[in-house]
Formats: sequence, structure tokens, C-alpha cells
Amino acid sequence: MKLLRAATLTTPHVTAAAERYAKWLDYSVVETGVVAVELAAAWGAPASTGRRYAVLQPASGAEVFIRFVEGDVPADYRPLRTYGWAAIEICVQDTLAVNARMETSPFEIIGPPKQLDGLPAIFPMQVRGPDSEIVYLTQIRSDLPDYDLPRAASLIDKLFILVLACSDMEATARWFRDTLGIQHGREMEIIYSMINNAFDLPADTRHRLATGIHERDCFLEFDQYPEAATARPGDRGALPPGVAMTTLLHPDIDAIPGDWIMPPTPRSGPIYGGRRAGVLRAPDGVRVEVVAI
Repeated sequence: MKLLRAATLTTPHVTAAAERYAKWLDYSVVETGVVAVELAAAWGAPASTGRRYAVLQPASGAEVFIRFVEGDVPADYRPLRTYGWAAIEICVQDTLAVNARMETSPFEIIGPPKQLDGLPAIFPMQVRGPDSEIVYLTQIRSDLPDYDLPRAASLIDKLFILVLACSDMEATARWFRDTLGIQHGREMEIIYSMINNAFDLPADTRHRLATGIHERDCFLEFDQYPEAATARPGDRGALPPGVAMTTLLHPDIDAIPGDWIMPPTPRSGPIYGGRRAGVLRAPDGVRVEVVAI
């Protein structure tokens, strides 16, 4: 069972962001509109009421979506330096081919193709978009012993991992286990260039991370961030800048013990499909939207 459903990103210009992802990442727009007052309230973001949004789907047709919501990006926001959803990770068929495309795109390559320390099964690169969103683009070369990883069905395919920057990785992993039944998967310590560059740390500095899994599906990454990290800036009544929220499917939404911002309510559109959805707050104020299966 695959539980990752969507990532929501904040952008000052929804149409421009959607056009970029269509042209350079082969995504297509499957829904547009303005955020209803009830949905904004359910997100705990009343300032998002009336803001434009667009939902995009990968070229493969996989039902894992990217949603752009119009919002303001504070002048002091710096990606990869604050707690919260730090990056989206998309599976690709050929990292080198994707890198060649990114070289002529508006996406800035901040991590050239490089095999991760201790993880030969994956071959990633990283880019920063014009809205300061961080996107990992990863080719899966082989399976791992503990869980399955997706193979891309198009050159640039679906989201398969959301990366969460944590002030306390263990506490965050416990919350996801106790609230949503997502198990604490493999834990490791690696040379993490993205974090080292963001915090001006020595290139060989290692950082701890862990995975969040359900059955053999790995779809969350919990990164322990340095002490210099801070809370994400922004209006408390609006969605935060960057990657604002993740949306997960859940097989028993009534059994979730967390405190909902508002009780789960049926919602329409490609992400929800008429099913009930609500939003929880995880450690560090992180928004987690849950959709009933």
C-alpha cells in the first residue's frame, strides 16, 4: 500500500510555477481554482482563503500530486536552514539525462549527480526552484533489503519521498509512529552535502537521518538538523514558504489519535477523490494532511 499522496508548495505565482513544472519536469495541470474558506481553515491557514492553487500530475499518470498554493515568501526565508518540510524527492529514469535538462532550465543545480555515501542503490541530484523549493531528482538502481523503492515509468516521474528537517529526529519519528502507524525505518549517518552547504559546515560533516516506512514502502525521511536551524519564518495564519505540507493516505482515519485542526471532512478534487481529509500538526509545527482510503 502506497501512502504518499501529495506535496503542497507555496509560490507567489501559481501559473508560472505550474508552467515551469510542465515544461521542465513533464507534469500536467489536473485542477485549478481558489482555496475555499473551509479548506483554508482545515489547513490552519485562514490567510490562504481565496488564494489560487493548481494541482499537477506526473507524465506517468501516477496518482501522486504536486499542489501549488499562492502565498507570500518572506524576504528572510532561506531553504534548508529551518525546521519543517525541507524537500520533495522525485524518482527519475536517468539522473544524468535529467541533469542535462536542468542545466538549461530555471532550476539551479545545487547538488550535481552523485552517489550517496553508503547508498549505492540510489543516484540523486538536487535543484532549487525559482520559489526556493528544493527538489531531489533520484534514479533508483536497485532495491534495498528492508523495503521497496519505485522505478520511474517516465523520465521524470512521481514524488516518492518527502524530506522533513527535525529539531529532534527521534521525537518526530515517534510522533509519526504513534499517531499514524508509520514505522521508524533504517537509521544512518552520512555526509550530507545539502545540509553542510546550507550551514557552511565542513564538507565531511556527517548528519543523522532515518526513514519512515509502512510495510515495505519508504516515503518519509527524517533529517536531524544542526542546532543553528530555526523555525520557519512566515505568517502563522498562512501556509509556510517552501514545502508547506505533505498529504498522506491512511487506511483507518477514525483510529488516528492526533488532534485535528478541524474534524476530517469529505473533499473533492484529484487529491481527495471525495474522501474525508483533515490536517494534524506534527512536532516543529509541521502540517500533515491525511486522506481516508
